[in-house]
Amino acid sequence: WPGRDIDEYMDALWEQDFGEWEGKPYADLPDLGDMPTRSLANHRPAGGESFTDLFHRAGPVLRDLGQRSGRIAVVAHAGVVRAALALALGDVASGLRFEVAPLSVTTLRALPKASWSVVSVNRTFP
Repeated sequence: WPGRDIDEYMDALWEQDFGEWEGKPYADLPDLGDMPTRSLANHRPAGGESFTDLFHRAGPVLRDLGQRSGRIAVVAHAGVVRAALALALGDVASGLRFEVAPLSVTTLRALPKASWSVVSVNRTFP
């Protein structure tokens, strides 16, 4: 991937829109308490989108990419990586159980019948 030009920009793979939370320090965000993962996935910050919204936005594009031949690199923020993991696991909320490190590589393999395998998560390189 290094040294390769970007072939295509896909708006559907932009990071989750955090609305009024955007750009605020983590300490300034409201404490949502002990929220079950599924509820957290459906929580929508004012003026933004929920993780479930992101999943439904990115999912069709990720599925389409899985139907293409060859290796494909997607450069994206952590929310989109979590959405891809949720797609692979078949459950939206499961994506929120992953911590995605900055500049890490997560590898998925598209399988027949629109299924996926998770090859690796959070690989980093020196």
